[in-house]
Amino acid sequence: MTPRMRPRRILAALLAVTSVAVALTGCGIRGDQQDSATPPGTELRVIEVDGVDRSYRVHIPEQLATDPALVVMMHGGLGSAQQAERAYGWNAESDAAGFVVAYPDGKSRTWNAGDCCGGAERDDVNDVAFITALVGELQNEFGISSDRTFATGMSNGAMMSYRLACETDLFAAIAPVAGTIVTPCEAPAPTSVLHIHGLDDGSVRMDGEPGNGIGDVDGMPIADVNALWRAAGACADPVITDEPPVTTSASACADDRRVVLVTVADAGHQWPGSVAREGATDQPSGALDATALIWEFFDAA
Repeated sequence: MTPRMRPRRILAALLAVTSVAVALTGCGIRGDQQDSATPPGTELRVIEVDGVDRSYRVHIPEQLATDPALVVMMHGGLGSAQQAERAYGWNAESDAAGFVVAYPDGKSRTWNAGDCCGGAERDDVNDVAFITALVGELQNEFGISSDRTFATGMSNGAMMSYRLACETDLFAAIAPVAGTIVTPCEAPAPTSVLHIHGLDDGSVRMDGEPGNGIGDVDGMPIADVNALWRAAGACADPVITDEPPVTTSASACADDRRVVLVTVADAGHQWPGSVAREGATDQPSGALDATALIWEFFDAA
């Protein structure tokens, strides 16, 4: 079930155009989120990967849990580590539950998720190696086991989380939001997956048809993504729970893994429950708190 490949318009050439930043507010970008202030508990770090310096932010709670966890949160296209830290509420969850959150920065503010996106894809950036090195560094520093290591991401970051799950066994669970698979992924290792998607998402469509965003995404249909991970995990038929506007399809899998698809009616390309985006027509849905739901899923993995 390899996703269809098609030529991509190059995002990097448009980065300097102000209208592009406005058009991509669906990725959670706000112009006032680019200052250099570091919140308490957060450190800016640099790690060398393949001879290239890569940066990430790490939020360290005042009190680590007895069995600490790591969540890697990957920003959307044209987003940043700092923007993701501010927009999605992970620091508050980290402080309350005692886990570490890493916010890596993509090159050209994009991730090479396979057949997407922009400068990172064009330059064949080895983001798999970057995230692998970051994870290893933080696991060693904080004594975090592989079964307490998780990844999530928005849009292009969600696609990157899928690529990592397709090509590595770094994570016990992933939780992509508003993304899809845009890389070959024939036989992934069993992994717990929570996928959250707005039914009206026009940038990464549920049916896999080309989206209306600049990334021109036409990856795997979301139903096929869900079926791929259920097959990989030897999962039972899903149990459907309908609580409008939220519908949940949950499958119990071998070795206590789970594969869950959560869809939100009347929601577009967004992270439900995140900070409102100034000037955006597609504001985050208030139907659920995606961050709280994802951490609950990870913590039970």
